[in-house]
Amino acid sequence: MTPTDTGPLVALVDRRDPYHPVAVRTAADLPDAPLVTTWPCLTEAMYLAGESAGFPGQEALWRLLSGGRLVVRDPTPPEVGRMAELMRQYRDLPMDLADASLVAAAEVTRNRRLFTFDGDFRVYCLADGSTLDVIPDGPAE
Repeated sequence: MTPTDTGPLVALVDRRDPYHPVAVRTAADLPDAPLVTTWPCLTEAMYLAGESAGFPGQEALWRLLSGGRLVVRDPTPPEVGRMAELMRQYRDLPMDLADASLVAAAEVTRNRRLFTFDGDFRVYCLADGSTLDVIPDGPAE
């Protein structure tokens, strides 16, 4: 499974999104396994897809879920506490809940590859001091 941030989720379902072509290309190059996200990211994606593409964008996100292409991961209690720590640590950026949820999940699952367009993920460090492997390579938001 490939952990996936809000930006690619919205770009996949909104053809007018400037990142749509790169999101589609990147998703096609990923292993044949579901994308995985967190509830904060899905919530943010539903809101942004609704703003940019209306209900059809939100409905497309629901289809990704019901079709098994997208899975939502539930945080463990320690991850919830870690999210608060991360948001405190990166408050000067600031780090939002969605970003904190992905970093905390990466620490627990040890899956360090992340599908995102958000350049902040190149700055965030995991508890062991390592960084995430951000895909696709290239310019970030």
